[in-house]
Amino acid sequence: MPKLNISIDEEQKNFEADVAAIEKQWSSPRQAHLKRPYDARTIAALRNSIDATPSASSTQALKLWAQLREHNRNGTTELTFGTTDPTVVSQMAKHQQTVYVSGALCGFSEVAIPGMDHADYPWDTVPKVVAKVFKSQLWHDQRQRQFRLRHPKEKRAQLENWDYLAPIVADGDMGFGSLTSTMKMAKEFVDAGVAMIHIDDLAIGMKKFTVGQGRTVVPTSEYLDRLRTVRMQFDIMGAETLLLCRCDTDHSEFITSVIDERDHEYVLGATNKVEPLKDSLVKAQAEGKDLKTVRSEWKDKAGLKTFDEAVKAVASDSEYSAYTAEVLKEKFRSLSARREIASKTVKQDIFFDWELPRSSMGQYMFKSSVKAVVERAVAAAPLGDVTWARMDAPVWDDIVEFHTKVREVYPDRLFAFGYTGDYEYGKAGFSPEQVKNLPWDLAKMGVVWQVQPIWSLQGLNMVADQFGKLWAEEGIAGYVRDIQAPALAQKPMADGFEKLSWCGGYLADAFFETVAGESITER
Repeated sequence: MPKLNISIDEEQKNFEADVAAIEKQWSSPRQAHLKRPYDARTIAALRNSIDATPSASSTQALKLWAQLREHNRNGTTELTFGTTDPTVVSQMAKHQQTVYVSGALCGFSEVAIPGMDHADYPWDTVPKVVAKVFKSQLWHDQRQRQFRLRHPKEKRAQLENWDYLAPIVADGDMGFGSLTSTMKMAKEFVDAGVAMIHIDDLAIGMKKFTVGQGRTVVPTSEYLDRLRTVRMQFDIMGAETLLLCRCDTDHSEFITSVIDERDHEYVLGATNKVEPLKDSLVKAQAEGKDLKTVRSEWKDKAGLKTFDEAVKAVASDSEYSAYTAEVLKEKFRSLSARREIASKTVKQDIFFDWELPRSSMGQYMFKSSVKAVVERAVAAAPLGDVTWARMDAPVWDDIVEFHTKVREVYPDRLFAFGYTGDYEYGKAGFSPEQVKNLPWDLAKMGVVWQVQPIWSLQGLNMVADQFGKLWAEEGIAGYVRDIQAPALAQKPMADGFEKLSWCGGYLADAFFETVAGESITER
């Protein structure tokens, strides 16, 4: 293999030019709000000697950024939903500005072995679906453009002209493991043409759905490392791709580690001397007892509290006031620092052991709150472009508090919101009118992107079930009456195989005409 014939001076000159270009990009209106733990020289040194990054992701990201900023200025919002089907995406172009590719949907429909939303599919699963969807968007854009240009200018105003290139927002889950796998996933997303991905703070492989236990999050430091890794990969590629920072801390019940003192305030410990929870559960299982009941009884005996709650339980009012006054002199206090302060301000000894409640998988028990979610969101904000607090339970006061508190720190922050979970609005105290106005009330707080992630499960299942019943009972007569006749009668005709402009018939023939030397456009 021959050596590169380049002078050292030329190499350094090219490097300095790369550094200058990176610094210019980072100071642009699009990226000026981002704060990185590294400098432009570091990123320049990590780049290839040629630009090998496709431009589509940046093009779509800039388009999405403009859409979101416009919504923020106008107090409006984008309402989209999740799908993995290119045909569905082609219809979304008529009503939605964006498309969402959900990891949960991919886990059901785009893998060899489907399963519940454990994010246990290969790390390149969602990027591959994004690539499939984006290529379908390009095809629809191409066949529509060709069909329009085969008509003279004066007739084009009457033709359909949809924006099929809706920016794609995709689910990056928790990054799928190590720093390098997160980097590779981010790169695949950019290569696929994504406009924005979201990364969350959930623990890998610890989701449970039917045993009455909540979510498990990782320490704040690990969450931020995930975001830094994605940001670094985007920067290495020179991509404008947006990063959506999602916090799943709300209603989480466990945390994997207590390595980060920022999380210590919310970790639960036993305030009574009891045997470890895991030992109680092992005995209960051997005796054939119901583990849910045993776990609940153990919690009652243990007197689970945060350390601050444990202090308050034994301290006098004046002692607790002195304790909190000292704790609040710094934004974050470790457990050891809190113990030391308590020893100086409270007469009674405080028994608190956060090891006793640990699960058989090693998780610590965690008491989530809006304050905890806000702190994570604020810490993550400088690394990303949009913030999403996953709040499955529709507690309006919590939703308002979260978005208000974050905007006290970052007044122009853009937010996303997902309609996940059961959302039993009646039980949560919402009136029908409040439910009706919810998207627009959220928009007033800067929630510019709202998504129903899993319509393609519940929604499509209902439609398929209804048609399956119709077909089984009535056959072609039912199809012609309820599907084909209305589809052909509406103006414009419903998109389908019979509509040659939509299914690509004209585009296919245009290729033959071009090869034959015929003209395919009208002036």
